[in-house]
Amino acid sequence: MSMFSTGILVLTSPLHTLPLRIAPVLSSAAQLVERTLYVHLHPGLNLGSGSQPRPVFLPPAVDLSTLISRLYSNAADVCGHLDVRVLLTNVRTQSAACSGTAIPNCPFPTPQSLSHSPEVVLTDFPLQDPGQSHQVMQCLQRYAGHCYVCSPSVPSVLLHPQLVRLQESGEGLKEPGEEAEPTQTYSDVVVGGTFDRLHGAHKTLLNISCLLANRRLIICVCDHAMLKKKVLKELVEPYSLRAQRLQEFLQDIKPSLQVEIMPLEDPYGVAVVDPSLQCIVVSEETRRGGEAVNKKRMENGLPPLILHEIQLLKDAHHTETEEEKISSSSLRSRLLGTLLTPPKDTSHLAALPYVIGLTGGSGSGKSSIARQLEALGAVRIDCDKLGHEVYQPSTAGYRRVLEEFGSDLLNEDKTINRRALGRKVFGNQERLKALTDIVWPEIALLVENRISQAREEGRQVCVLDAAVLQEASWTDMVHEVWVTVIPEEEAVLRISERDGLTAEDALRRLQSQWSNGKQVAHANVVLSTLWEPEVTQKQVLKAWNLLQKRIQPRQEGEVLVSPSSQL
Repeated sequence: MSMFSTGILVLTSPLHTLPLRIAPVLSSAAQLVERTLYVHLHPGLNLGSGSQPRPVFLPPAVDLSTLISRLYSNAADVCGHLDVRVLLTNVRTQSAACSGTAIPNCPFPTPQSLSHSPEVVLTDFPLQDPGQSHQVMQCLQRYAGHCYVCSPSVPSVLLHPQLVRLQESGEGLKEPGEEAEPTQTYSDVVVGGTFDRLHGAHKTLLNISCLLANRRLIICVCDHAMLKKKVLKELVEPYSLRAQRLQEFLQDIKPSLQVEIMPLEDPYGVAVVDPSLQCIVVSEETRRGGEAVNKKRMENGLPPLILHEIQLLKDAHHTETEEEKISSSSLRSRLLGTLLTPPKDTSHLAALPYVIGLTGGSGSGKSSIARQLEALGAVRIDCDKLGHEVYQPSTAGYRRVLEEFGSDLLNEDKTINRRALGRKVFGNQERLKALTDIVWPEIALLVENRISQAREEGRQVCVLDAAVLQEASWTDMVHEVWVTVIPEEEAVLRISERDGLTAEDALRRLQSQWSNGKQVAHANVVLSTLWEPEVTQKQVLKAWNLLQKRIQPRQEGEVLVSPSSQL
């Protein structure tokens, strides 16, 4: 069967058996759905009775929280490419179900619109008789259409995964018929986090928060000062994008909730001043933050919040340098070396050699990466060395520098004393610009000569190693921009150790350059030398291999046109 972009999975197995069946069911679903998989829970739903079943409200129970965690954890393991969303429209306490405008015990007075219209409906419902397959699929199709707005004539599919045989212990799950332990719910709930690249652990946190909230859910999203210590903070998505994705997700999973999303710029936010709040949802590692919120609330004369703690989800695919839990920092580290944004239009450049502009702040390890790329076969063009050539006697740059800054800069051998020149421009933006207006165009001419030479030699890739690539507007000479980043505090340590500067002088040097964030905003590929050298080598090799795939069509095109060019 062909693949579908979006699907909705109706899970009908009883809650006490479902946790052990989720993984094979998701594996089967992932063979049909490639982007978004919505999950609708209706344990005990009978699609084979002959009569058309209707959705009903499910009470929020402890087992349901456990199931949600298991579902997102399994999804990360077996179908990490899918955007899985557990829908909770039909999960509500009886009192909340009856207090609204909805008809009691009828969660869908009209079909609910989802952000992505389902193109297929799937279910784990087991057939008792193969002959009833068509009837069950029709029943499933009508059921899904009653709950959600689906694509016209949405197809339905019965999944038949190999189910795990339940052990007598049931891994601590309740036995059939045993009464489910109810979950305490609250009118107003608050939760906080970075919510960068919304992943399974975020979704677990949000789903359980929605499970606990009857009326209002406040989500405090880390921004500005709260991002300073994040690993690879330059790759954290903009606040507006994170807030937009949260809004879409929450509108899908529980549209009846009043959702308020706001930036969090200190450890407390609105949680310490809002008297309506009753509960804060935390994880094992943020529990202390929740306790700090309660301490502040009591100082403000407000009652403490109930702390509802959820467990962290383990990341089965983490590497030695990544956290054991599913985390945004691990996802950001996996982006290193990959193409984050497509290259700009470079039709004004020759197809080959393909020129990489490699830049980064002082101490970032840019030149070590350039040497690794050189070892892989690239032609390295060192702009720092070319800068020295510009100052050589008898060059145009030499003459213009002396005209602008005076012959008192000369050493006895008639070379320019660059330390003396530096003193003349230090702290004076106008004089510094006068110097760069002379030097940068001259370096650019030398770069163009090196690229032409590489083309004549039949070389495929050039790496332009340039600290001022973006400031000097040399990006017009390259096909892609690669940026190396490390945290500011690490850069200060490296510069101080390498150049014998004080921490204050090293910091001033960094602050005179483009910030990491500004450089990354203009980058196609990002790399980092923050970890052990072997980790950087793996990043560079990944980036190089992906680059070869991007430039292969260009190489083949050169082969095709070269014979005719010789006629």
